[in-house]
Amino acid sequence: MKSFFAAGGAVPWQINGLSLFMGFFSAGTFVVWGSIAYSLGWVSVTIQWSMALAGFAVGALIAPKWHKVGTLTVAEYISTRLGVRTKNIFTFLFLLISLFTTGSFLYPVARIVEVSTGLPLNACILLLGCICVLYVSIGGLWAVVVTDVLQFIVLTAAVLIVLPLAFDRVGSISTFISSAPDTFFNLLNGEYTIGFVIAFSIYNMIFLGGNWAYVQRYTSVGSSIDAKKVGFLFGTLYIFSPVLWMLPPMIYRVVNSGLSGLNNEGAYLLMCKEVLPHGLLGMMLGGMIFATASSLNSTLNISSGVFTNDIFKRLCPTCSNRVLIRVARLSTIIFGILAIIVALLIPLMGGIVNVVISVAALTGVPLYLPMIWTLFSKRQTGKSVVITTLLSLCVNSFFKFITPFLFGLSLNRADEMILGVTFPALCLAAFELYYKVTGKMSKEYLNYTKCEVLSDSELHASESGANNKFAIKVLGIGIIITGFMIMALGIIAEYAKTIVLIVGILLMLLGFFIKSKSKD
Repeated sequence: MKSFFAAGGAVPWQINGLSLFMGFFSAGTFVVWGSIAYSLGWVSVTIQWSMALAGFAVGALIAPKWHKVGTLTVAEYISTRLGVRTKNIFTFLFLLISLFTTGSFLYPVARIVEVSTGLPLNACILLLGCICVLYVSIGGLWAVVVTDVLQFIVLTAAVLIVLPLAFDRVGSISTFISSAPDTFFNLLNGEYTIGFVIAFSIYNMIFLGGNWAYVQRYTSVGSSIDAKKVGFLFGTLYIFSPVLWMLPPMIYRVVNSGLSGLNNEGAYLLMCKEVLPHGLLGMMLGGMIFATASSLNSTLNISSGVFTNDIFKRLCPTCSNRVLIRVARLSTIIFGILAIIVALLIPLMGGIVNVVISVAALTGVPLYLPMIWTLFSKRQTGKSVVITTLLSLCVNSFFKFITPFLFGLSLNRADEMILGVTFPALCLAAFELYYKVTGKMSKEYLNYTKCEVLSDSELHASESGANNKFAIKVLGIGIIITGFMIMALGIIAEYAKTIVLIVGILLMLLGFFIKSKSKD
């Protein structure tokens, strides 16, 4: 169980940091933010810079707190800190909302394959959903984090090839700038106002610091200092990556300004199809598929962990580890099937941009902020966090679904995000003030302090050491093979041979260096 859901308890912080980055960034970068980049330009980078701020804030404040809890899942923490009844309510809400978030992670992957191959969208959803469910159910968290890091390497190599070829396609950087729409390089544009960006920054901090799948990345490293480094690495990567990833769909606006509606979602890959030699396009597609599937894989793993560890294990406490692992794999498959069904319904919900941002505004802060707040508060109780969450979900849903129908009042993107962030924060602040004035302290707080990890060194060093060496060896071999494949594709490419060969050689050298570290 520890290996399947926490990768042995001491994953190197560099691996978890890259895995966190890929899991967070890949859910919408190519399709959601790529669509905004094509339509509105640089504001897509501004939106994603808010994620860098979130990463630094989480690394400094929240990640070390989660590591000290010392539990396998967030549900375990809730049970200890707030009581079993509260845990049951939040477990139900998390699993229900996870179906929608997991489906929204699967849809962009299928969309990428549809654009590049011409296969029907529904067939792509079914095929890719089954592939992801299969290897996550077999390999657990190690399968997720190792795949994440490999895809980071593949996609970083790919963008180093795509960008110069894309600029060459439009003539030069100056030609691109002069040919773009007038407001294309504004920091803010359209409905993405300063209010939206500020609220989205706060939302990202809460989502990154409280999402049950991401909390795994802080709890499965060796120490609270390593947990900090995971957040800091995430923030650093998000300073540079938005610029690199958003330029291709922005350049495609100059190449072809005729995309509209949901077709904008394919702008990134259409730019790649314009400039990449065919073999490299296939490698880019493979990397994009499994990088974008990263968030799907993480959510499947943690949903299975919550069901197995916090529902089934309590119903059947005498079950052996063999039975629990079977239940873990079976529940992964079941959650995967339900996510596939949700992904099939996304076009009927208004497209992926609408679904991702609306689900974020409606559910993200109400579900995750109360748990983060309890890490720092001695006063919050199970009653206060349940009331905050349920009331916030009701208020957000009222303004999203009821007021447009009854009163013709619809919130724009900024107002929707601001409401989703501020209302639960105000509720928790009101409870905190009330408990402070009345002199009340949470009775469950003492249980929480007893479960904190007092010594960061007592974390299965022998098991995690073997796992770490094996994972590093796998990464090294994977990078070597990737570099060799890129070199081979460079040799047979019709054009851009030099840049492709250089990238391939550099990757192979990196792979040999990483593989040598597995022997230390």
